[in-house]
Amino acid sequence: MSPAPVPELSPEYLTALYQAVNASPFPSHLLMRLVLVERERSRVELDIAKFHLQPFEIVHGGAIATLIDTATFWAGFSTIAEDSGLVNVDLKLNYLAAARSGKLVAEGKTIRFGKTLTYAEARVLDASGELIAHGTSTLMVLPGKGLSLGIPKFR
Repeated sequence: MSPAPVPELSPEYLTALYQAVNASPFPSHLLMRLVLVERERSRVELDIAKFHLQPFEIVHGGAIATLIDTATFWAGFSTIAEDSGLVNVDLKLNYLAAARSGKLVAEGKTIRFGKTLTYAEARVLDASGELIAHGTSTLMVLPGKGLSLGIPKFR
């Protein structure tokens, strides 16, 4: 039995969500922005700065892992009930190329969602479209731990 189809997210909710997430301390600190959440998909961007680089002057793997973690989370977020939250229980990734400057884009996609677990993947691309990393995440649904923005999540 497949889960029910995911309803459309409310545009007003999405506007409030982008403002809340992008103004929060961790994404702001990393120069990372949530730019798209839609049915089972997300997009997160990061402007590479000097503080993202490790001693060999390439983007630190932790910054790339954070992009994958964030993109998979928000892709899964679109599939859960308004009063629910998510927590990452597993993150697997492969680094495929180095990045040194410009912008990184993480594209998240839900692969499967259910009542208790969601499985998602993300690809990190550089400004030229080269695949930098790929990862997957298992996320646990937390009923009653939703993000309250005072606006209905779904249309």
